[in-house]
Amino acid sequence: MAHILIVDDEVNIRKVVREYAEFEGYEVTEAENGMEAVNLCHENDYDLIIMDVMMPRLDGYSACKEIRKTKNIPVIMLSARGEEYDKLFGFEIGIDDYVVKPFSPKELMARVKVVIKRNQVKPEIPKQDKYSFEGLEVDVSGREVYVNGEKAAMTPKEYDLLFFLVHNKNIALSRDQLLEEVWGYDFFGDDRTVDTHIKMLRNSLGEYRKFIVTLRGMGYKFEAN
Repeated sequence: MAHILIVDDEVNIRKVVREYAEFEGYEVTEAENGMEAVNLCHENDYDLIIMDVMMPRLDGYSACKEIRKTKNIPVIMLSARGEEYDKLFGFEIGIDDYVVKPFSPKELMARVKVVIKRNQVKPEIPKQDKYSFEGLEVDVSGREVYVNGEKAAMTPKEYDLLFFLVHNKNIALSRDQLLEEVWGYDFFGDDRTVDTHIKMLRNSLGEYRKFIVTLRGMGYKFEAN
């Protein structure tokens, strides 16, 4: 049985999520702020954290960063803010999903199942030798990327996405394919998740962003000789 930590300063939100989670058979623990969540994670292990962004004492983003120092627990972030900047920031610190309030508890539970499942079985990224494209060097087995000789700092999902694109260079890949192969799921895939991570990846690659070509209405392709 998966154990979920629900973190939200709104009692009613915690109550609703708990009811639906327990109905699905999950064990549930609650916390009313980020500081309490951090302390609970120091003492216990959880399969997933559902955490609000705006909370007293310690906000969700800060709590997530603090927890990630010692535990690699998947996180679904809840927020009343749906702007791209907020989602980008969340993905940059490594959250697994972002749900905007007000939300459907049934959809949230579907996303919970997806995140737990894909963290139990990690998608296999093909292991290859080093690739070189002008000043861009990609070492898949070493999980390192160099841009003009300088090591790039990227999130784990950026690495996975780039490695998959490079392994399938010059092949058109739909957003659904990328969701299924890189994120490990295809039912609740959100096109915006792919687009957001492509934007982050392009920023990390600097001038070599040119290799990631957008295919209008379809997806992306890593285009290089």
